[in-house]
Amino acid sequence: MNRIRTLAALLLILVLAAPASARWEGSPTLERIAERGEVRVGLSGDYKPFSWEEPEGPFRGLDVDMAESLAGDLDAKLVIVRTSWPTLMEDLAAGKFDIGMGGITVTAARRQAAFFSDPILTDGKAPVARCEDKERFRTLEGIDRKGVRVIVNPGGTNEEFARANITRATLILHRDNASVFEEIAAGRADVMITDAIETRIVEREYDALCATNPDAPFTQAEKAYLLPRDAVFKARVDDWLGRLEAIGASQGMIQEWLQ
Repeated sequence: MNRIRTLAALLLILVLAAPASARWEGSPTLERIAERGEVRVGLSGDYKPFSWEEPEGPFRGLDVDMAESLAGDLDAKLVIVRTSWPTLMEDLAAGKFDIGMGGITVTAARRQAAFFSDPILTDGKAPVARCEDKERFRTLEGIDRKGVRVIVNPGGTNEEFARANITRATLILHRDNASVFEEIAAGRADVMITDAIETRIVEREYDALCATNPDAPFTQAEKAYLLPRDAVFKARVDDWLGRLEAIGASQGMIQEWLQ
């Protein structure tokens, strides 16, 4: 992780050079962060490479590094709050965290209740299956057939996509996102449709599983950070992201976690 340390050092230099600005006044979120001396970041801990929980250890992942960077930029302590895909919007509305990270897809429904930061990356839905079925499950037509078992985790855009597009295959709802791919490897399910970035990670970690078409996903959607409806806080987060991008730090961290 030497490159991340180098990028973090570059960011620190940039942060120290950045002057305080009155344009951040009037944000209830920033005021709470300043009063507590901590920024609370919501993470699901079950979605590589963005965030996951080690069996006996801390959260790890791209957005853990990004959260640490944001906390440093806000001169606040990082506090990770465990959330889930089914309760993500509810937890934000209840004020359980200040910003949601961890590979959140921008959707119209989520925009109705919250703000999003500037996009982090663009991705889309793609299948992952046992390698012997790779050619069979390259298309939605090949997947949505009687006898095919499509597994999905609940509460997020994976379930939304599956329910909208899978009408003939059997849909299996698996509530533990951390173990969902083990079900395919073990033969208890045939295929899952998730974000292409995750299918690449799965292919690397499971000898028996392959990403079938990560370079030609079925959809295109942006991923960004989920924010309360606080325009000044959104501007502050976007400013931080813009400075990260200016020194190549955000893309550097993304590539580091995809290697």
